[in-house]
Amino acid sequence: MTLRARIDAFAGMALDGWTGTSRHWPTGGDATAVESIPSDPHAARLRALRRGEFVAEAQIRTVADGEEAILTLTGPEGRHPADTPLVACLIEAAFQRCPDARRLRVAGLGGAPALVALAADGRAGPGCAAPDALVERSGFYQLPLLWLRPETRAAYPQIRSARGPGDRLPPLRPPQPNGVMYRRWLPHLGTTLSFRAIDRRVDLALFHQWMNQPRVSYYWELARSETELDRYLADQEADPHLFGVIGSFDDVPVGYFEFYWAKEDRLGPYYDAEDHDRGWHGLIGNPDHLGRPKTLAWFKAVTHYLFLDEPHTRRIMGEPRASHRKMLSYCADAAYETLKEFDFPHKRAALVCCERERFFREVPL
Repeated sequence: MTLRARIDAFAGMALDGWTGTSRHWPTGGDATAVESIPSDPHAARLRALRRGEFVAEAQIRTVADGEEAILTLTGPEGRHPADTPLVACLIEAAFQRCPDARRLRVAGLGGAPALVALAADGRAGPGCAAPDALVERSGFYQLPLLWLRPETRAAYPQIRSARGPGDRLPPLRPPQPNGVMYRRWLPHLGTTLSFRAIDRRVDLALFHQWMNQPRVSYYWELARSETELDRYLADQEADPHLFGVIGSFDDVPVGYFEFYWAKEDRLGPYYDAEDHDRGWHGLIGNPDHLGRPKTLAWFKAVTHYLFLDEPHTRRIMGEPRASHRKMLSYCADAAYETLKEFDFPHKRAALVCCERERFFREVPL
């Protein structure tokens, strides 16, 4: 059976923490499928396949109160730096299968070359010749090795720019990305979530359709002609402080999001903005994908992407309507704290803030 067939056989299935096949896209490598085969209520076998061919295997089992799990690689993987992407796939699959585990002990690989970029600590077990590598969930999900496409991001030095408000001049911002930027398998939804940069040359009709839906235009106020919306997106292309993306489930367009640097945004004057604060706006345009589980998945994925995209970003900010209780409830479930209410020229807004450490400590991904 091919990799595609193996993956499609489980598409749409909500995993129970132990069974199923997950998808992984290691940086610079082929797509990897990891099958989870239960052994007993506390253990499973993980089989990694690329292009339908077996490439690695591991055993996973929980210990004590379930906050820790032990991953044992049964092959030679982990002994060479080139093994890091494959080991990362197995670690991600293990965390998916053990949703309550806060850390993984990768048995006997505390000093192995493939683990030095994944585990910040090690621990020697009783009578063990080699220490175990300790991979903390809160740290692992901050690493860009599996979800962020490296060709869409450029690390920029701290060069002060003259492009921005005179009293809030930002650093020189990286170029806007092109193509797919982020991709991650969601076990609880049985689907792959992805972001790609909007391209008005091919996405204008879809963008126009979404913006002219009454439930969307009520908040976005962009129920305009295609010509006017083409100009809106063209102006955005020339603005270094924000860019738009299309969000998809299994490559089916679902929503539109705008990511911005908060310091030079209209939000900047209303709080003590830092150089790398980010913010975002979003809408679900595809009515087939409404509902709390999927909308909350977008909240988490957007926040995850923005923290991955710029390691110096400590905070994701927002300014939803203060009266929009449903939106604020999503914020609370994604670790956004409401700091205050304030008056924008066009609305009474709530200032919300998601801090990096709290997000990765508290929010399940």
